[in-house]
Amino acid sequence: MAWAVTLVLLAAPLAAARTPDASRPCGTHEAVRRSVHRLVAEDRIPGAAVLVNGRAAAPGCARWSVTDGVADLRTGRRTNTTDRLRIGSITKTFTATVVLQLAAEHRLSLDAPVERYLPGLIQGHGYDGRRITVRQLLQHTSGLPDYLEAPEWANPEALRRRHFEPRELIADALRLPRPEQTWHYATTNYVVAGLIVQAVTGHSPESEITRRVILPLGLRDTYWPGDDPRIHGPHSQSYFTDAEGHRADGTDWNMTFGDVGGALVSTPEDLARFATALFGGRLLPMAQLAEMRRTVAADPDRLWPGARYGLGVITTPLSCGGAWWGHAGTVPGGHRALVAVGPGERSVAVALNEIPATLQAELDFLDVVDKAFCDEGSPNGRTTA
Repeated sequence: MAWAVTLVLLAAPLAAARTPDASRPCGTHEAVRRSVHRLVAEDRIPGAAVLVNGRAAAPGCARWSVTDGVADLRTGRRTNTTDRLRIGSITKTFTATVVLQLAAEHRLSLDAPVERYLPGLIQGHGYDGRRITVRQLLQHTSGLPDYLEAPEWANPEALRRRHFEPRELIADALRLPRPEQTWHYATTNYVVAGLIVQAVTGHSPESEITRRVILPLGLRDTYWPGDDPRIHGPHSQSYFTDAEGHRADGTDWNMTFGDVGGALVSTPEDLARFATALFGGRLLPMAQLAEMRRTVAADPDRLWPGARYGLGVITTPLSCGGAWWGHAGTVPGGHRALVAVGPGERSVAVALNEIPATLQAELDFLDVVDKAFCDEGSPNGRTTA
């Protein structure tokens, strides 16, 4: 999910990278520090944090972080990597994981039509659930539009207190014109996938994701907010530009509109643990993990150049060779997150508390990810400093 916002001004001092083992140099991570600082000083993001886990040449150097800016503009509290935030569309990877688990259990088929599990749901206005498969939902090749493209979502602030039901969101989408391109990113796909999980298991998709993924991995800071607009526990505030062009606090928001395509709250630590477990084969059999990683070209205007999309995951090439696998997320209140695993099983989790407002700012956000993977001491043996 993505919304454009107006550029606003804020500067904060450069924060130093943490060095877990001062007795043995772990590198300065200077390239990452500069890249994160650019987001705050030039792109005017209030706070940015990146957490890196992976193999290291020296003991104690496998885990490090870089933070810059503030988590709360009112109090001036510094940004950190332990605060909770809304992770937006990273939720889709959790949902896709459970759908693929059910496929491995032979409780559903990726190539079966939606109509088999949800008779009559996708019907009318030129849409036909008999011609859309479960795989196409997860891959965003279903031809369904995104309900977030409806006119009322031009001003999401007006809807921040509303409760939404999944079938209401789908009905809104089906009234929109059919997308022109074969690959079209649409949270609608995952709302439908969530209803399929419910039809197959008899339980809500939120409870299945909790039982199958969140609890087994011990993701203590990851939870479904439901109708509660607050974020519980330590968290960063989030900021957006309101209809009058002023920076506003968007932390409190009813996230039922995101459903199982965008509602989760989590932390960089939990996201890194989830991604490492997923791509390390702890959540899916190898056959289903291979299905997840079968990709198609994504629209660069809806993601970014070079991105490809699998079943609930994005892959993007790295400047130092290889590629990262993961997902990014955005919510209208201002949180922006990304988690990925790259060469050598290095994981990177990034958290911002305002959406990048320009194309350059978005590219700077992606540069943080690339620098974190290609930092000195990376498995590929190259430095970007």
